[in-house]
Amino acid sequence: MSQQSKLRQSREQWKRKAKERAEHNRYLRKELARIRQERDRSHQAHRETQERLRQQEAQARGLVVPHKVDLVWLALRLFLEVRISFRAVSRVLQLLAEGCGITKAPCPQTVINWVTRLALVRFDAARLLQGRPLSAAPFSNGLIWMMDISIGLGMGKMLAVLAVDAQHHALAPGALALDRVHCLGISVADSWTGETIADLLRRLIAHLGRPAAYLKDGGGDLRKAVALLEEEGLASPCIDDISHAVAAMLKRYYHDHPAFETFVSACGRVSGHLKHTILACLVPPKVRTKARFMNVHCLFTWADRVLHLSPSGGAKTGSTLAKLRACLDQLPACKALITRFRGDAAGLLACQQIVKMQGLSHATLAQCEPLLATMPSAALRRECRAYLVYQLETATTLGLDHLGLPISSDAIESLFGVAKRHGAGETQDASRMALRLPAFCGVPTRKEAQQVLEVRVV
Repeated sequence: MSQQSKLRQSREQWKRKAKERAEHNRYLRKELARIRQERDRSHQAHRETQERLRQQEAQARGLVVPHKVDLVWLALRLFLEVRISFRAVSRVLQLLAEGCGITKAPCPQTVINWVTRLALVRFDAARLLQGRPLSAAPFSNGLIWMMDISIGLGMGKMLAVLAVDAQHHALAPGALALDRVHCLGISVADSWTGETIADLLRRLIAHLGRPAAYLKDGGGDLRKAVALLEEEGLASPCIDDISHAVAAMLKRYYHDHPAFETFVSACGRVSGHLKHTILACLVPPKVRTKARFMNVHCLFTWADRVLHLSPSGGAKTGSTLAKLRACLDQLPACKALITRFRGDAAGLLACQQIVKMQGLSHATLAQCEPLLATMPSAALRRECRAYLVYQLETATTLGLDHLGLPISSDAIESLFGVAKRHGAGETQDASRMALRLPAFCGVPTRKEAQQVLEVRVV
């Protein structure tokens, strides 16, 4: 046989074997694809069967978390209402897993993601927010915008704008709380001025409409921002927070009092004398130097009670009373200031409590009159009465003088405080806190839990 014939025969045999291998490989690929499809169908059917079994067991045992939506809702409520940390939420759900039908408890990072997604859901929902219409302010959105700036956190400060229905006191009894407010906007910057605040408010007005009023503290930058908007025809009435107004009244009257610095210095020395002794339980409360007059009345209340523990008369050498008197420093010499300050603060704080709970109206102003009359300082009486009357004019402008005008911004202060305490970590980062602020406003619902599972953080 010639070499050409041998080559031709070898080639034919190679072709035949190649075709057989190709046919066999095609058969194996088809079988493999069929087996994979059957495997996927079996796995899917197994998962569905397991899910039906879990649901039936949950219904039979009365379990509270049969679905993932319920798990998300429970985790959000533990963090936002019980106010425990992300790690604590995960641990609690791990303990409740068997009894509540939870197949796998979420880890802390998963809870963090759910809270972040809830904030995004609420940011999106805020665009459609509208308050009840006000007949006296028909061109507003029926909402009061609450504004405040946090103290420095890391490298930035947060500016938050919250919304509350102007007719809050007609809709819900009691003081304004976090569960009744909505977060409209948050921004972080190294510093804030009247111009930058006004720019943020312009953008919010463009999307949400003009508010019925602004509620703010006595900060000059916030006041300037409102004035700039008024020059542009975007004016709305301005309400001054009652807590800051009362603190400013006390500061104007008592800051330069000749005995005030003596009293504060004496409290500091008394604290040093009492610490690490048997009388350490009588140490005065801490009062911050910034915004001191917001809670300085606690210090005067403490001083009055401590002085009552030291009645006139002799004390046996070495007795507890003698040790206490030795620690009081110049505190007894400030008794006249203490008595007068407590009398003024009691009247102001009582009026503040009434207005916070019921709003400012003709009825609440009438309730405050006898309380103001008990204050020993006539100047403070006149200033507080003038403040309430001026704010009541704003309530009349909005048609809320008979319902009650929200006049307290405690909700936004609480929001900043909650954000700093929960989930902030050892390093205070304003940007990270700002991203979670909307989640703390309101009570989480199952509908929001469903939306949390649908939203994409990307």
